[in-house]
Amino acid sequence: MRVVSGVCKGRALKAVPGSTTRPTTDKVKEAVFNMIGPYFEGGVGLDLFAGSGGLGLEALSRGLDKVVFVDRDTKAIQTIHENIQACKMEDKAEVYRNDADRALKALIKREICFDYIFLDPPYKKQQLISLMQKISENKLIGDSGYIICEHGHDVELPGTVGEYLQTKHEKYGIIAITIYSRLSEE
Repeated sequence: MRVVSGVCKGRALKAVPGSTTRPTTDKVKEAVFNMIGPYFEGGVGLDLFAGSGGLGLEALSRGLDKVVFVDRDTKAIQTIHENIQACKMEDKAEVYRNDADRALKALIKREICFDYIFLDPPYKKQQLISLMQKISENKLIGDSGYIICEHGHDVELPGTVGEYLQTKHEKYGIIAITIYSRLSEE
């Protein structure tokens, strides 16, 4: 596992020890960023089920100004910190040990508006729709922002969730990526 492109291109990333966390493969990471970028001129991201922090670090490497990393697993938080240090991105990262719902509540109170939200929950505990509804209701993402969902290929997500419209959907073996953006007000 490595950073695929940008200022940290080629930097090796540690995986979370054990089998409870499934890192996003480099191939899927490259595909995701080709769909939403591939590079950015600033912006703020949220990596909600961060695991090793690979998606958020890729986003920072490709030009985001800041990423908030959230995971509830202690080993994951330790791995995220190590990977952030390896990429020398400490000044662009916030890391929190929390579950997704509590983290969203805390972020709502801070009135942060994200440009990109990466959702990669455990496949067996899909909660993508309820999370997206919460994100929509609380305006956690800007008008031109994206919600990027990684999920099992057999999971069918709806065309719209709250204020968001499914704009892209691709399958990569047993993994699928679905991207949402705000519905236009036409």
